[in-house]
Amino acid sequence: METAAIIRPRRSFILPLLLAVTFVSALELSDQLMSYVIKDFGEEAHQRLENWQRLHALASNAPVDRQLKLVNSFFNRVRFISDIRHWGEEDYWATPIELLTTNGGDCEDFSIAKYLTLRAMGVPDEQLRIVYVKALELNQAHMVLAWYETPSSVPLVLDNLINEIKPASQRTDLEPVYSFNGDGLWLNKESGGRSRIGDSKKLERWQDLNDRLNSALTP
Repeated sequence: METAAIIRPRRSFILPLLLAVTFVSALELSDQLMSYVIKDFGEEAHQRLENWQRLHALASNAPVDRQLKLVNSFFNRVRFISDIRHWGEEDYWATPIELLTTNGGDCEDFSIAKYLTLRAMGVPDEQLRIVYVKALELNQAHMVLAWYETPSSVPLVLDNLINEIKPASQRTDLEPVYSFNGDGLWLNKESGGRSRIGDSKKLERWQDLNDRLNSALTP
C-alpha cells in the first residue's frame, strides 16, 4: 500500500530551500539545503538529491539521446501523486527539489524537472518544449516534454506514463494543445502547425515557479 504523501504548506517548505544552483549551466545544491533535507525528510530524500547531482555530472557531456533517456528514466522513478493529495492545492507546479525531496508529483512536475535538468546539461532551450496535451485514452489533461532536433523535426516525447521515448508521430494517444519553454508560448493548430502567441511569462504558474527558483537563488 502506498504511504501517505507529504503535505506541507507552500511557504514553510519553500523558504528553507536555499539553493546554489544555476539550471542553465550547473547543478549544485548547497550544504545548507542538503542538511535541511536530511534533517526534515531523511536519508532517502537526501540520497535522491545526491543522485540527481550525480546524474548531471555523469551525463552532461553525453550525446543528447543518452541524456534524454537517462533524465526520463531518472524522474519516472518518482511516485505519481495528484496535487490535491500531495500539496493540498488543485494545481501546483513544483520545483525539481520539491519533487525529489517529497518523492512525489504529477505530470507537470515530471516535465518541468526533466526540462530544467536537460537545460542544466546544456541542451538548448530552443530544442525543448513543455507540452500541454490531452491524453485521449485517459480522457484527461496531461503534460509531457518534447525534444526537437531541429525546429521542423518531429519531436521525441518524454512522458511519465511510459518509459520509452517515442517520436510524437507514434504518440497518437496525445493531442497537443499548447507548448512553452523559457523563451516562448505556442498554440497548436488543428491543422497540425503551431503559432507563437507570446512569452511564457503569460503562464501564471510557470512564472510563479520561476519566481520561487529565483528567490531561492537570492542571497
